[in-house]
Amino acid sequence: MPTVFSANRSSVLVDGEAIEGLQSLAFRVVTEREDIRAVGSVERIAVSFGLRTVQGEIIVRSASFKLDTHLQEQSSFQLVANLKKDEATDSPKRTLSFDDCVVENKDFSVGAGGTVVTSYAFSATRVREE
Repeated sequence: MPTVFSANRSSVLVDGEAIEGLQSLAFRVVTEREDIRAVGSVERIAVSFGLRTVQGEIIVRSASFKLDTHLQEQSSFQLVANLKKDEATDSPKRTLSFDDCVVENKDFSVGAGGTVVTSYAFSATRVREE
């Protein structure tokens, strides 16, 4: 049976401080690759892997002054997501640690209901899962 983590029980920290108004955190790991071809064949015979990076997005209701500061100063930070199933101490947990993050861009919008939403795109050197 799969473990389903609860967004209401989980937390996301930037440099040890919780992100207030967090709506979502999404990321993907991207690895460069190149197909190695055989002469005279239409099929690959091997794959060569290269640089691996992490690209992510944090969506916050209103704004995050901490992330705004990192964007302005072009400084790096650590992002830690503590995922939990529920409040029980023996409940399954997982920690995602993103190292050497930098905010690459920011999107700001105001919805029809007057709600402000800010999206921060970031990249990281690596993500570690524990």
